[in-house]
Amino acid sequence: MGLASVPSTDPGGLSPGGADLVVKYDDMGKIGHAAFLLHRHLSSAGKHAQDQTEAAAKSLESDGFETGAALAKAGKGWQGQLQVLLDACAQISNHLDYSVKSSKQDDGFIAARMKASKISEYLDVPPPTSGSDAPHIPKADGPIM
Repeated sequence: MGLASVPSTDPGGLSPGGADLVVKYDDMGKIGHAAFLLHRHLSSAGKHAQDQTEAAAKSLESDGFETGAALAKAGKGWQGQLQVLLDACAQISNHLDYSVKSSKQDDGFIAARMKASKISEYLDVPPPTSGSDAPHIPKADGPIM
């Protein structure tokens, strides 16, 4: 089987050179910001009926209605599900912020290493010949950074 005949797994062929990971910082930033805004909106809007629900549940229970306990349980379930959504939004927003920063740092590190490796080519100075008056310049040891 020849690998040259394997079709690209890139859907639609959108990535340059068949790359399997393309990061668009602007898109990631927009998604992270949307998750942040959703978190902020949900944290207030999701709790707007909490006090009234708890008051109604207590009132119904004190009047002897079993629906009071059911309403209280439904209210607690709602708050639990709301917290799951808030946590998910926060995690998405935080993760995308971290990913953008980390990816930019990785790109910078790789670019610096590539530049350093290019510079290293110029540091390969041949030793002086036996009859030469040129001073000996030792090659640098270790990473050049």
